[in-house]
Amino acid sequence: MTKCRILFVEDDMDTYELVQFLMERNGYEMFLAANGRDGVSAAIKQKPDLILMDLSLPEMDGWSAAKKIKSNPGTKDIPIIALTAHALVNDRKRALDAGCDDYIVKPIDVDELIRIVSQALKH
Repeated sequence: MTKCRILFVEDDMDTYELVQFLMERNGYEMFLAANGRDGVSAAIKQKPDLILMDLSLPEMDGWSAAKKIKSNPGTKDIPIIALTAHALVNDRKRALDAGCDDYIVKPIDVDELIRIVSQALKH
């Protein structure tokens, strides 16, 4: 069985390393894009099974990156989960409107993260 591959678009290495540890411990393979523009490119080239998307990113924010990924026929079906410190109700709506399939607020609740990723990947 091949491992599900998760692209994490995140500019904070501490957050990336924590989530990478949690995901790999649960059997997922992780790879990183450190800004929104690279995240869009990685999604198109690598075709991950799922994308975790920070919203506050350099070069292109997560809302714009999600819109670009969801507007591309080759990547539109990849689930995107916003993983962000933006905790206002409006932020959640804006992320979902941009194409994110779900929304997790930092600081990360480990059980919630695993549950939502698992549901998105249908495991």
